Amino acid sequence: MHVMRKLVKSASKTAGAASTQADIEEVLLTYETALNASDTDTVLTVFAPDGVFMAPNNPSTVGADAIRAAYNGIFQAITFDTELTVEEVVQVAPNWAFVRTSSNGHVTVNAIKQRVPDANHELFIFQKGDDEAWKIARYSFATTNPLPQ
Repeated sequence: MHVMRKLVKSASKTAGAASTQADIEEVLLTYETALNASDTDTVLTVFAPDGVFMAPNNPSTVGADAIRAAYNGIFQAITFDTELTVEEVVQVAPNWAFVRTSSNGHVTVNAIKQRVPDANHELFIFQKGDDEAWKIARYSFATTNPLPQ
């Protein structure tokens, strides 16, 4: 089992920025754990109710019901064994931040039980709600695997 690699920066930062980064990394760890466990219910806890999931080659998935359906479909098709690495956390407003990650691991194509390498880079936009909890407001990713020859 993989454990998310957190961002390591040598530059000093304010206590508030460090706290924001730690809070967001905790959300991403929950997401990574849910992804690897094929746990749609937990995935939904890290998304804002009006969150948007943007997967390659698909229209945007908007809102909790659509995100639930998308992840149920994904988890039916593939099983993840992946590790997120936080590359960058940038708070751009009191309640908004963006996060750049990379991921590496494998997915198993369930229909044929084939395990294949999986690598992506991801962009998350986080929003802090009225409950002071950071949630994924927007999420998009693309593969970093080379194109098949």
